[in-house]
Amino acid sequence: MYTQKMLRDGALNGKTIVVTGGGSGLGKAMSKYFLELGANVVITSRNLDKLKATAEALEQETKGTCLPLQCDVRNYNEVEAMLKGAVENFGKVDVLLNNAAGNFISPTERLSANAFDTIIDIVLKGTKNCTLAFGKHWIDTKQTNTSVLNIVTTYAWTGSAYVVPSATAKAGVLAMTRSLAVEWAKYGMRFNAIAPGPFPTKGAWDRLLPGDLKDKFDMAKKVPLNRVGDHQELANLAAYLVSDFSAYVNGEVITIDGGEWLKGAGQFNLLEAIPEEIWDQLEAMIRAKKSKS
Repeated sequence: MYTQKMLRDGALNGKTIVVTGGGSGLGKAMSKYFLELGANVVITSRNLDKLKATAEALEQETKGTCLPLQCDVRNYNEVEAMLKGAVENFGKVDVLLNNAAGNFISPTERLSANAFDTIIDIVLKGTKNCTLAFGKHWIDTKQTNTSVLNIVTTYAWTGSAYVVPSATAKAGVLAMTRSLAVEWAKYGMRFNAIAPGPFPTKGAWDRLLPGDLKDKFDMAKKVPLNRVGDHQELANLAAYLVSDFSAYVNGEVITIDGGEWLKGAGQFNLLEAIPEEIWDQLEAMIRAKKSKS
């Protein structure tokens, strides 16, 4: 596993990056690396106390500047206030990373309409609110060399049972990414997405798989590389996509999942469970059949 930091020191100097859902998990890991590379980072979520603690810890670790701003991305007025606060503190914002998310693992018939709405509102509506507010601001101020990075998932294009609200919302985010990559490129904006595979985080995975379920549900077994992702691997990719090194990457979704979704997609991939001696028997049968014909 290669977990070294990828970009050179100072690669994000002068950039201000807003990370929604930046108080914990993958958002926190990406924010930390952005700070190490010289960016100013604004982290947002609904829990201001948690944000403040995270910002303080990140500043101590990286010696960078991290601003915690409370914001419920489901509320457009709060998003506009968060953007205003970021601009007042840093003069401008260069990058929006839509990372805030929610999910339920559940048979769909067990979900209430409100539960379904909760996921749609955080993931799709929240991403729309932030993208629209920031995009309009950049257009109005004629600021160029800006970018939006969205965190999606591989089931945004395959769909997935038992996470239907999330799959529905993430598919919308992916469509928005690709659509605006074309429409708003003329304003100097780039839009890209990352589709991560299993990158376990304590908070999210404890909520999704409570008790000893997460021990029984070994995600590494679904990945051809036979492991889950390290947070630095995702942070490296995110840092590249928000940096000027990726200035010609636009409208792309990059999968980082060790081959997980391809393994699940192939019609005969489950045949890996067949032991060698059975393959030997099958091969002998095929050869025998050929020799007769």
